Formats: sequence, C-alpha cells, structure tokens
Amino acid sequence: MGWLLQILVNAAVLLIISGFFSGFEVEGFTAALLASFILAIVNFVVKPILVVLTLPITILSLGLFLFVINAITLMLTQALMGNSFNIDGFGLAIVAAIIFAILSAIIHTFIVDPITKR
Repeated sequence: MGWLLQILVNAAVLLIISGFFSGFEVEGFTAALLASFILAIVNFVVKPILVVLTLPITILSLGLFLFVINAITLMLTQALMGNSFNIDGFGLAIVAAIIFAILSAIIHTFIVDPITKR
C-alpha cells in the first residue's frame, strides 16, 4: 500500500512541476502515473549503482551531487517514456529534481504521514 501511495504522490508532484515549467511536460495524469512507476523502477535499479559509482564526488559535494543523480534518473525516465514526458535539457532536470525532492518531502510530512498514522 505504501508504494502505491508513493507512486500517486510522485505523479502529483510531476504534474505540479509540469505546471510551473514550460520545458517540463507531462501529457496527463495517466502519463504522470506511468512516469512515476518508471521512475520508481529506475530509482530501484539504476540509482543505487550511480550512487556507489559517484560516492567520492557525493562526499566531496556534501551530498549535493545526489540532485545530479536524481536529474539523471528523471532523464532516463523521460527517455523511456517517449513523447508523453519531455524535459528540455539537463539544467531543467536538475531544477526539477530539487523541486521534486522538496515537494515530495512537504507532501509526505504534512499529508501522507498524518493520514497513515491514524
């Protein structure tokens, strides 16, 4: 149940980000759900490998390089999705990754956690 809620939150965050940036486009809620599911798979399979490979850079940057890794996972998701999910450049992917992390944390802290702890 928790993974389904995480997929729904990620889809909502993707839609919110697409509303703010013209270069970050998601065609609809179903495309956002599919992108969120693919992003979860990419985060499960590819992200740990990238984190291990870039550990020295991540330590030197005090963890800020993790946003670059998140941007890479977003770009991989975009490549797998085709035309229904587009990001216009790696710079926008980094900005989107930062906003994605912040919005996900806010939604989980103030909405998801109080609901699940009832």
